[in-house]
Amino acid sequence: MPRRQYDLTLPDLDGSRAVVTGASDGMGLGMAAALAGAGAEVLMPVRNRTKGEAAVERVREQVPGARVVLHDLDLSSLASVTELAERLVAEAEPIHLLINNAGVMTPPDRQVTADGFELQLGTNHLGHFALTGRLLPLLRAGRGRVTSQVSVAARRGSIHWDDLGWERSYDGMAAYRQSKIACGLFGLELARRSAAGGWGVTSNLSHPGVAPTSLLAARPEVGRSEDTTGVKVIRWLSARGLLVGTVDSARLPALMAATTGEDGGFYGPQWPGKAGGPPGTEQLWPPLRRHADAARLWAVSEGLTGVTFR
Repeated sequence: MPRRQYDLTLPDLDGSRAVVTGASDGMGLGMAAALAGAGAEVLMPVRNRTKGEAAVERVREQVPGARVVLHDLDLSSLASVTELAERLVAEAEPIHLLINNAGVMTPPDRQVTADGFELQLGTNHLGHFALTGRLLPLLRAGRGRVTSQVSVAARRGSIHWDDLGWERSYDGMAAYRQSKIACGLFGLELARRSAAGGWGVTSNLSHPGVAPTSLLAARPEVGRSEDTTGVKVIRWLSARGLLVGTVDSARLPALMAATTGEDGGFYGPQWPGKAGGPPGTEQLWPPLRRHADAARLWAVSEGLTGVTFR
């Protein structure tokens, strides 16, 4: 029996400028194509230029006349984040949508970024924190909407305050969970600070559920030479329409959040277990409700990245 396909009708985005991180494959590529199809100019900042060029061609094949622009960005390098942001700020074109989607998951051994941060916290959270902060003038000019992508891993756990970098006892999944809780706390704190400061920026959260993306696949750059058992199981279930979503369905919550979602809202798949299905609203998970943690993390992130929001 063929599985049901879900889709989402986006509003007219003609005249909008959107930025999607992690758009060289998987969900991010699907988001970029959907936004371009709705009329937006889509900026695709990517770490791997070759993959990025192929992704741009795929978007143009799907959406004739698509306005897509490729940029270089390595979220694990604050210098790379700064370089991209300075280039975009110099263009002085408002940004209307920013989807902080890129990520890395569970390197088997502890790795660090170019700036010495644990790889998952540094890439998933601190890189996006710095990028959003440096693009804030453009987001304010466009009354922009920022969507931060979290994960079902963030349903439990907390910030590892006494060892943020997992230097003493590295646990890949626990470090990944922390990084995604951090993404969520950041997105919600951004909404609060924007409202208090009159920035005019909307910020919300999404999660993709579970889908056969490349996060758990073989990734030599993070020390994983072959696919994990987990991704093999996810592919098997997804192909049969059981329990989990597809790459296509997994992109929909972020698209809903970015285009029509409420400030401070949370969006994800709606099947029981929240691993697949059509997109809809979610209740915040317990680790994301801790306002004191969000404020503390904001201050720590400013200190680590040297980026302040103004």
